Amino acid sequence: MKLLVINPNISADVTALIESEALRSASAGTELLVRTAGHGVEYIETRFEALIAAGAVAEIIAEHTRPGADPVDAVVVAAFGDPGMPALKELAEVPVIGITEAALCAAALQGHRFSIIAISDRIKPWYRECVEQFGLAGRLASIRSINDSLTSIASVQQDFRETLLALSRQAVAEDGADVVILAGAPLAGLARDLTGQIPVPVVDGISAGIRMAEAVAALQSGPHRAGAFAPPPAKDRKGLSPNLDAALAARQEHAGTPSPPPSQSPTTLGGHRCPTSHNSSLPTPPW
Repeated sequence: MKLLVINPNISADVTALIESEALRSASAGTELLVRTAGHGVEYIETRFEALIAAGAVAEIIAEHTRPGADPVDAVVVAAFGDPGMPALKELAEVPVIGITEAALCAAALQGHRFSIIAISDRIKPWYRECVEQFGLAGRLASIRSINDSLTSIASVQQDFRETLLALSRQAVAEDGADVVILAGAPLAGLARDLTGQIPVPVVDGISAGIRMAEAVAALQSGPHRAGAFAPPPAKDRKGLSPNLDAALAARQEHAGTPSPPPSQSPTTLGGHRCPTSHNSSLPTPPW
C-alpha cells in the first residue's frame, strides 16, 4: 500500500515531525510519500490560511492522481482542521482522509466525550466549527489551548510540553473528557511521549490519519462517481495548472461526467484542452 501524506503548510520542520510519526504508525509494507505544500504559511491558524492551504494540497493531489502518475492508494491531509476537506474528496478516485476526521473518529470509538488540545487561542473557533461539521459537537467536552506566543512552530512540543500536559489533565478533571486529542501536526508524536501521564486515551492526529487511511483503502469500497462527492461537473475552465486540469478531466471522464458539447470551443489550459464529447448518447449539459 502507498499513502500520499501532505503537509498543508510550508514548514519543512513540521513535515519532518509528520514523517517521523507516520513512519512509526504505518503498517509493515506501507510506503509513505510525504510532501510539503508549495505555497502558503508557516502554520495554519485561521480559516483564511486554511483556504490558501487547500489550493496547495489540491495541486499535490492532482500531481499524484493525474493520468500517468505513479498511483497511490490513499491521501492523508496532515493538518488539523483538514484544509480543503471535504471538497478534496471530489478530486481523487482514492480515499482522501483528513487527520481531523480521523482523530475525531478514533476519539468517538474510545469514549463518549473528547477534548481537543490546540496550539493557540486563535485557532479554537475554527476547530469548533470543524467538530460541528462532523456532527460531533454534542460530544465535545472542551477545546483548551496554549495562550502564549510561539517562538518556533518546530519546537512547540519542547517549549510547551508541561503546558500541554497540564491542559490535557485539566480537560479530564474539569471538563469531563473521556479522550484527549492532541491537535495539529506540530504535536505529532507527543502522545507517545506522554504515555501513562494522562489518565484517558490520547489520540495523535497523524497516527490516526495514517491508520484510518490504511483501513479505508484496504476496504476497497470504490470511488465516488455519484452523490455528494462525485467529481465537479465538466464546464469551461481557465488558468488551472496542467496537473490539476488533467486530474480533474480524468476524474470527470471516469465518472461518466459529460464534457462540454462540440459546438463550444475547448479551452486550452497549460497544454491541456478541455475534452469535448463525441458520444451522442450523453445528455447535453445545461450550459
